[in-house]
Amino acid sequence: MMPFRISSRNAKAGPSMTRPPFIQKVQLDGIGFNVETRGVGPPILLLHGFPDSLRLWRSVAPRLEAAGFHVIAPDQRGFGDSDAPVGKEHYGIDRLVADMAGLLQALGIREPVHVVGHDWGAVVAWCMAMTCPEIVRSAAAISVGHPREYALAGLEQKRKGLYTIGWQFAGLAERWVAARNWASMRHWLRQHPEADACIRDLARPGRLTAGFNWYRANLLSTLARQWPDCAVPMLGVWSSEDHCLAEDQMARSGRRVSAPWRYERVDGAGHWLPLEQPERIANLAIEWFNGN
Repeated sequence: MMPFRISSRNAKAGPSMTRPPFIQKVQLDGIGFNVETRGVGPPILLLHGFPDSLRLWRSVAPRLEAAGFHVIAPDQRGFGDSDAPVGKEHYGIDRLVADMAGLLQALGIREPVHVVGHDWGAVVAWCMAMTCPEIVRSAAAISVGHPREYALAGLEQKRKGLYTIGWQFAGLAERWVAARNWASMRHWLRQHPEADACIRDLARPGRLTAGFNWYRANLLSTLARQWPDCAVPMLGVWSSEDHCLAEDQMARSGRRVSAPWRYERVDGAGHWLPLEQPERIANLAIEWFNGN
Protein backbone atom coordinates (compact mmCIF):
# COMPACT_ATOMS: atom_id res chain seq x y z
CA MET A 1 0.00 0.00 0.00
CA MET A 2 1.35 3.43 -0.98
CA PRO A 3 1.88 5.63 2.12
CA PHE A 4 0.20 9.00 2.03
CA ARG A 5 -0.24 12.20 4.04
CA ILE A 6 -2.64 15.08 3.49
CA SER A 7 -2.49 18.79 4.30
CA SER A 8 -5.18 21.21 3.20
CA ARG A 9 -6.37 24.81 2.81
CA ASN A 10 -9.24 26.67 1.17
CA ALA A 11 -8.77 28.71 -1.99
CA LYS A 12 -10.33 32.09 -2.58
CA ALA A 13 -13.48 31.97 -4.65
CA GLY A 14 -13.18 33.39 -8.16
CA PRO A 15 -15.90 35.32 -9.94
CA SER A 16 -17.19 32.23 -11.77
CA MET A 17 -17.24 29.99 -8.69
CA THR A 18 -20.22 29.41 -6.43
CA ARG A 19 -17.83 28.40 -3.64
CA PRO A 20 -14.06 28.07 -3.35
CA PRO A 21 -12.40 24.75 -4.10
CA PHE A 22 -10.71 22.83 -1.31
CA ILE A 23 -6.95 22.59 -1.90
CA GLN A 24 -4.99 19.67 -0.48
CA LYS A 25 -1.39 18.58 -0.60
CA VAL A 26 -1.24 14.79 -0.67
CA GLN A 27 2.05 12.97 -0.11
CA LEU A 28 2.26 9.67 -1.98
CA ASP A 29 5.42 7.64 -1.69
CA GLY A 30 7.43 10.78 -0.97
CA ILE A 31 5.97 12.86 -3.81
CA GLY A 32 3.65 15.78 -3.08
CA PHE A 33 0.53 16.17 -5.22
CA ASN A 34 -1.47 19.37 -5.32
CA VAL A 35 -5.21 18.63 -5.53
CA GLU A 36 -8.36 20.72 -5.75
CA THR A 37 -11.72 19.23 -4.85
CA ARG A 38 -15.21 20.68 -4.94
CA GLY A 39 -18.81 19.52 -4.64
CA VAL A 40 -20.51 16.39 -3.42
CA GLY A 41 -21.93 13.44 -5.29
CA PRO A 42 -20.46 10.83 -7.65
CA PRO A 43 -16.72 11.47 -7.98
CA ILE A 44 -15.13 12.75 -11.19
CA LEU A 45 -11.34 12.76 -11.63
CA LEU A 46 -10.02 15.43 -14.03
CA LEU A 47 -6.60 14.79 -15.60
CA HIS A 48 -4.71 17.47 -17.51
CA GLY A 49 -1.87 16.89 -19.97
CA PHE A 50 1.24 18.69 -21.22
CA PRO A 51 2.09 21.48 -20.47
CA ASP A 52 -0.89 22.25 -18.29
CA SER A 53 -2.00 21.95 -14.67
CA LEU A 54 -5.30 21.63 -12.88
CA ARG A 55 -5.99 25.20 -14.04
CA LEU A 56 -7.03 23.62 -17.34
CA TRP A 57 -10.34 22.66 -15.71
CA ARG A 58 -11.18 25.89 -13.93
CA SER A 59 -14.19 26.62 -16.18
CA VAL A 60 -15.24 22.97 -16.45
CA ALA A 61 -15.05 21.95 -12.77
CA PRO A 62 -17.67 24.43 -11.45
CA ARG A 63 -20.14 23.22 -14.08
CA LEU A 64 -19.59 19.62 -13.03
CA GLU A 65 -20.02 20.62 -9.40
CA ALA A 66 -23.28 22.40 -10.21
CA ALA A 67 -24.49 19.22 -11.92
CA GLY A 68 -24.08 17.29 -8.67
CA PHE A 69 -20.62 15.74 -8.91
CA HIS A 70 -17.67 15.59 -6.52
CA VAL A 71 -14.86 16.98 -8.65
CA ILE A 72 -11.21 16.00 -8.06
CA ALA A 73 -8.55 17.85 -10.07
CA PRO A 74 -4.88 17.11 -9.33
CA ASP A 75 -1.70 18.55 -10.72
CA GLN A 76 -0.09 15.41 -12.13
CA ARG A 77 3.52 14.70 -11.25
CA GLY A 78 5.90 17.18 -12.83
CA PHE A 79 3.23 19.85 -13.37
CA GLY A 80 1.63 22.74 -11.52
CA ASP A 81 2.32 22.74 -7.80
CA SER A 82 2.96 19.00 -7.57
CA ASP A 83 6.50 17.70 -7.18
CA ALA A 84 8.70 16.90 -10.18
CA PRO A 85 11.03 13.98 -9.42
CA VAL A 86 14.25 13.91 -11.43
CA GLY A 87 14.71 11.15 -14.00
CA LYS A 88 12.48 9.76 -16.73
CA GLU A 89 12.13 6.48 -14.81
CA HIS A 90 9.70 8.34 -12.54
CA TYR A 91 7.25 9.04 -15.37
CA GLY A 92 6.33 5.64 -16.81
CA ILE A 93 2.65 5.08 -17.50
CA ASP A 94 2.20 2.42 -14.83
CA ARG A 95 3.55 4.84 -12.23
CA LEU A 96 1.26 7.60 -13.50
CA VAL A 97 -1.76 5.31 -13.21
CA ALA A 98 -0.64 4.26 -9.73
CA ASP A 99 -0.46 7.95 -8.76
CA MET A 100 -4.15 8.39 -9.46
CA ALA A 101 -5.17 5.14 -7.79
CA GLY A 102 -3.17 6.12 -4.71
CA LEU A 103 -4.60 9.62 -4.72
CA LEU A 104 -8.17 8.34 -4.76
CA GLN A 105 -7.36 6.03 -1.87
CA ALA A 106 -5.77 8.87 0.08
CA LEU A 107 -8.84 11.03 -0.45
CA GLY A 108 -11.08 8.28 0.87
CA ILE A 109 -12.79 7.57 -2.45
CA ARG A 110 -14.04 4.01 -2.22
CA GLU A 111 -16.43 3.89 -5.18
CA PRO A 112 -15.49 3.72 -8.87
CA VAL A 113 -14.94 7.17 -10.36
CA HIS A 114 -15.69 8.87 -13.64
CA VAL A 115 -12.52 10.12 -15.34
CA VAL A 116 -12.00 12.95 -17.83
CA GLY A 117 -8.56 13.27 -19.38
CA HIS A 118 -7.08 15.67 -21.92
CA ASP A 119 -3.87 15.11 -23.89
CA TRP A 120 -1.55 12.97 -21.69
CA GLY A 121 -4.36 12.98 -19.14
CA ALA A 122 -6.43 11.14 -21.75
CA VAL A 123 -3.68 8.52 -22.05
CA VAL A 124 -3.72 8.05 -18.27
CA ALA A 125 -7.52 7.79 -18.41
CA TRP A 126 -7.36 5.10 -21.10
CA CYS A 127 -4.71 3.15 -19.18
CA MET A 128 -6.62 3.41 -15.89
CA ALA A 129 -9.73 2.10 -17.62
CA MET A 130 -7.84 -0.82 -19.16
CA THR A 131 -5.65 -1.84 -16.22
CA CYS A 132 -7.78 -0.77 -13.22
CA PRO A 133 -11.39 -1.14 -14.43
CA GLU A 134 -12.52 -1.78 -10.86
CA ILE A 135 -11.86 1.87 -9.96
CA VAL A 136 -13.17 3.50 -13.17
CA ARG A 137 -16.92 3.71 -13.67
CA SER A 138 -16.73 5.45 -17.05
CA ALA A 139 -14.33 7.79 -18.80
CA ALA A 140 -14.01 10.55 -21.38
CA ALA A 141 -10.82 10.94 -23.41
CA ILE A 142 -10.30 14.33 -25.01
CA SER A 143 -7.99 14.67 -28.04
CA VAL A 144 -5.94 11.46 -27.59
CA GLY A 145 -7.39 8.10 -28.52
CA HIS A 146 -6.41 4.58 -27.52
CA PRO A 147 -2.59 4.20 -27.47
CA ARG A 148 -2.59 1.50 -30.14
CA GLU A 149 -4.84 3.54 -32.42
CA TYR A 150 -2.45 6.47 -32.04
CA ALA A 151 0.40 4.15 -33.02
CA LEU A 152 -1.48 2.76 -36.03
CA ALA A 153 -2.91 6.07 -37.26
CA GLY A 154 -2.18 7.31 -40.76
CA LEU A 155 0.22 9.80 -42.28
CA GLU A 156 -1.59 12.85 -40.95
CA GLN A 157 -0.96 11.72 -37.39
CA LYS A 158 2.64 10.84 -38.17
CA ARG A 159 3.14 14.37 -39.51
CA LYS A 160 1.38 16.07 -36.63
CA GLY A 161 3.27 14.01 -34.07
CA LEU A 162 6.81 14.61 -35.34
CA TYR A 163 7.53 16.96 -32.44
CA THR A 164 7.30 14.01 -30.04
CA ILE A 165 10.37 12.52 -31.71
CA GLY A 166 12.34 15.75 -31.37
CA TRP A 167 11.50 15.95 -27.69
CA GLN A 168 13.19 12.61 -27.04
CA PHE A 169 16.68 14.14 -27.13
CA ALA A 170 17.46 15.12 -23.54
CA GLY A 171 19.22 18.44 -23.16
CA LEU A 172 19.13 19.27 -26.87
CA ALA A 173 15.33 19.48 -26.92
CA GLU A 174 15.27 21.67 -23.83
CA ARG A 175 17.76 24.12 -25.34
CA TRP A 176 15.92 24.15 -28.64
CA VAL A 177 12.43 24.93 -27.33
CA ALA A 178 13.67 27.56 -24.84
CA ALA A 179 15.87 29.40 -27.37
CA ARG A 180 14.91 32.84 -28.66
CA ASN A 181 12.45 33.50 -25.85
CA TRP A 182 10.84 30.08 -26.22
CA ALA A 183 10.04 30.66 -29.90
CA SER A 184 9.62 26.97 -30.74
CA MET A 185 7.40 26.29 -27.74
CA ARG A 186 5.36 29.41 -28.44
CA HIS A 187 4.74 28.11 -31.95
CA TRP A 188 3.69 24.71 -30.59
CA LEU A 189 1.39 26.48 -28.11
CA ARG A 190 -0.11 28.72 -30.80
CA GLN A 191 -3.63 27.40 -30.10
CA HIS A 192 -3.31 27.63 -26.32
CA PRO A 193 -5.33 30.51 -24.83
CA GLU A 194 -2.77 30.91 -22.02
CA ALA A 195 0.57 30.18 -23.67
CA ASP A 196 2.50 32.73 -21.60
CA ALA A 197 1.36 31.13 -18.34
CA CYS A 198 2.41 27.71 -19.64
CA ILE A 199 5.87 29.00 -20.52
CA ARG A 200 6.26 30.58 -17.08
CA ASP A 201 5.49 27.18 -15.55
CA LEU A 202 7.89 25.38 -17.87
CA ALA A 203 10.66 27.88 -17.14
CA ARG A 204 10.82 26.83 -13.49
CA PRO A 205 13.90 24.71 -12.71
CA GLY A 206 13.46 21.14 -13.90
CA ARG A 207 9.89 21.55 -15.10
CA LEU A 208 10.46 21.45 -18.85
CA THR A 209 12.47 18.24 -18.49
CA ALA A 210 9.80 16.77 -16.22
CA GLY A 211 7.18 17.45 -18.87
CA PHE A 212 9.34 16.01 -21.63
CA ASN A 213 9.95 12.93 -19.48
CA TRP A 214 6.30 11.98 -19.96
CA TYR A 215 7.15 11.59 -23.66
CA ARG A 216 10.56 10.02 -23.09
CA ALA A 217 9.34 7.39 -20.66
CA ASN A 218 6.22 6.39 -22.57
CA LEU A 219 6.24 7.15 -26.26
CA LEU A 220 7.43 3.79 -27.57
CA SER A 221 6.58 1.50 -24.66
CA THR A 222 2.99 2.72 -24.28
CA LEU A 223 2.23 2.72 -28.01
CA ALA A 224 3.71 -0.73 -28.62
CA ARG A 225 2.16 -2.40 -25.56
CA GLN A 226 -0.54 -5.01 -26.07
CA TRP A 227 -3.34 -3.53 -24.00
CA PRO A 228 -6.43 -5.51 -22.98
CA ASP A 229 -9.78 -4.47 -24.43
CA CYS A 230 -11.26 -1.54 -22.58
CA ALA A 231 -14.20 -2.84 -20.54
CA VAL A 232 -15.18 0.62 -19.25
CA PRO A 233 -17.66 2.89 -21.09
CA MET A 234 -15.63 5.45 -23.05
CA LEU A 235 -16.45 8.77 -24.65
CA GLY A 236 -13.93 10.03 -27.20
CA VAL A 237 -13.83 13.73 -28.09
CA TRP A 238 -11.74 15.22 -30.90
CA SER A 239 -11.63 18.76 -32.34
CA SER A 240 -11.27 19.51 -36.03
CA GLU A 241 -8.53 22.16 -35.71
CA ASP A 242 -6.28 20.14 -33.39
CA HIS A 243 -2.73 20.65 -34.63
CA CYS A 244 -1.37 17.72 -32.57
CA LEU A 245 -3.86 14.91 -33.21
CA ALA A 246 -5.57 13.50 -36.30
CA GLU A 247 -9.15 12.29 -36.30
CA ASP A 248 -8.54 8.64 -37.15
CA GLN A 249 -6.63 7.88 -33.95
CA MET A 250 -9.72 8.86 -31.94
CA ALA A 251 -12.53 7.79 -34.26
CA ARG A 252 -11.15 4.25 -34.57
CA SER A 253 -10.60 3.82 -30.83
CA GLY A 254 -14.06 2.34 -30.44
CA ARG A 255 -12.84 -0.98 -31.82
CA ARG A 256 -10.67 -1.27 -28.68
CA VAL A 257 -13.66 -0.84 -26.35
CA SER A 258 -15.88 -3.77 -25.38
CA ALA A 259 -18.17 -1.51 -23.30
CA PRO A 260 -20.37 1.34 -24.59
CA TRP A 261 -18.46 3.75 -26.83
CA ARG A 262 -19.33 7.15 -28.25
CA TYR A 263 -17.31 9.41 -30.52
CA GLU A 264 -17.96 13.16 -30.53
CA ARG A 265 -16.35 15.49 -33.11
CA VAL A 266 -16.16 19.19 -32.20
CA ASP A 267 -15.78 21.41 -35.25
CA GLY A 268 -13.94 24.72 -35.26
CA ALA A 269 -11.90 24.24 -32.09
CA GLY A 270 -8.23 23.58 -31.45
CA HIS A 271 -6.35 21.23 -29.16
CA TRP A 272 -7.21 22.78 -25.78
CA LEU A 273 -10.93 22.05 -25.69
CA PRO A 274 -11.37 22.41 -21.89
CA LEU A 275 -10.21 26.03 -22.22
CA GLU A 276 -11.75 26.83 -25.60
CA GLN A 277 -15.16 25.22 -25.08
CA PRO A 278 -15.58 24.44 -21.37
CA GLU A 279 -19.38 24.45 -21.49
CA ARG A 280 -19.42 21.95 -24.36
CA ILE A 281 -16.93 19.69 -22.59
CA ALA A 282 -18.82 19.87 -19.29
CA ASN A 283 -22.15 19.13 -20.97
CA LEU A 284 -20.74 16.16 -22.88
CA ALA A 285 -19.22 14.75 -19.68
CA ILE A 286 -22.39 15.28 -17.65
CA GLU A 287 -24.54 13.59 -20.28
CA TRP A 288 -22.13 10.67 -20.64
CA PHE A 289 -21.61 10.12 -16.93
CA ASN A 290 -25.30 10.40 -16.07
CA GLY A 291 -25.95 7.63 -18.59
CA ASN A 292 -23.13 5.39 -17.41
